[in-house]
Amino acid sequence: MNEAKGLAGMDIGMYAEDYLPEQFRVQAQALREEAWPGLGGIPHDPALNPLTILLVTPGGEVTAVLDVLRKDIEHEGVRYRAAGLSSVVTAEAHQGKGHGRQLVAAAREMIAKSGADLGIFTCDRPLRGFYEGAGWRVLEGAVLVGGTPEAPFPSDRPGFDKVTLADFFTERGRRGAASFRDARIGLYPGEIDRLW
Repeated sequence: MNEAKGLAGMDIGMYAEDYLPEQFRVQAQALREEAWPGLGGIPHDPALNPLTILLVTPGGEVTAVLDVLRKDIEHEGVRYRAAGLSSVVTAEAHQGKGHGRQLVAAAREMIAKSGADLGIFTCDRPLRGFYEGAGWRVLEGAVLVGGTPEAPFPSDRPGFDKVTLADFFTERGRRGAASFRDARIGLYPGEIDRLW
């Protein structure tokens, strides 16, 4: 576990998903269940090296949580180390206080320092400003294609209103950044996690 200090003395804790302490796991699941009924306790695919990041009060209350999923992707013939945000949620009682934005910004900084070439994920279009406020940039025209090659799950499928956000952290990532704009990007995270 790694820790940093957040708002009003709160801790930002980072744990490999399998090593998340039980008291935090229960609270994180409750927050996710509040946001996505029926899906709160579903773990991520271990192949994506899930990392859980939490904002925790001095009294041990989890006010916001997200996961970072990581894998190598190939795009335009180049292999990149990629990471993306998943399951971002702030407790209803703490929304509008900057908790979620602080956690998303901390995750961006962690991804940048991890050696990942890029961070990339989708969000619902109305949340675009929230993520931009935490340092992410819209990747215009980009579509992430998750699922599997046999059963793709694109972010532009009917009924979705998604926008792709990204940032490029290494020299390799920055050199390839232009190729990601207006592109279909094969993420293929699998059957468990169909899209970041």
